[in-house]
Amino acid sequence: MKKVIAGKVYNTQTAECVGEWSNGHFTSDFYYCEENLHRKRTGEYFLHGKGGARSKYASRSGNSSGWDEAIIPMTIEEAKVWAEENLDGDEYEKIFGIIEEPDITTRINWTLDTDIVEDLRQRTVETGVPVSRMVSDVLRVAGYGKK
Repeated sequence: MKKVIAGKVYNTQTAECVGEWSNGHFTSDFYYCEENLHRKRTGEYFLHGKGGARSKYASRSGNSSGWDEAIIPMTIEEAKVWAEENLDGDEYEKIFGIIEEPDITTRINWTLDTDIVEDLRQRTVETGVPVSRMVSDVLRVAGYGKK
């Protein structure tokens, strides 16, 4: 399938299929659904999905529906989420590389001033960075831990 979306060409014949998933139904089943993750030569990802009349890819016209297919452009983050949900760990790492496990951490209990705790919580909401990571970063800047 070849489709132009937002001025970019997505072609299943020229892009590399890096991941495959199907719901296990027979292709003749109304609920059949298949998705293939593709990577273009530019490094962009897209999903090619197809399915029967009761799948999320079905074409609809009035009260009727039938087999159809679609191409969905994806960011690398969206492609990673799709791969996490639909592929095993080895397949994921083949596409996106080996996952580095974070350093082993140690849990400690500290007592901090309320205003500092509130500020850290607000920054977590704004940035998505956990409080523990912010504290670790501050301590590293102060000269503690690995450099």
